[in-house]
Amino acid sequence: MEETEEEKKDEADYKRLHSFPLIRHSDMPEEMRVETMELCVTACEKFSTNNESAAKMIKETMDKKFGSSWHVVIGEGFGFEITHEVKNLLYMFFGGSLAVCVWKCS
Repeated sequence: MEETEEEKKDEADYKRLHSFPLIRHSDMPEEMRVETMELCVTACEKFSTNNESAAKMIKETMDKKFGSSWHVVIGEGFGFEITHEVKNLLYMFFGGSLAVCVWKCS
């Protein structure tokens, strides 16, 4: 069955609507949050089919830029409970259903 023009338009609108990062929770300072969010978006776009590589890229970059002990989880449909340092947590969604959690724990 062929897609109609209307279905194609709806799908394009959905992808455009969900292609921006949506921060669910963060206690990072503004500058760090913006840098981390941009890094997460870049990594998720670069490794769109490999969440493990995207998480590794984010972790290594955060370790270099903001000191060691950063942790990253990327995926769909997961739960977690973590302990983190104050002002070092970012939990966001990207691309509709992809969740990214970045935190520092020493």
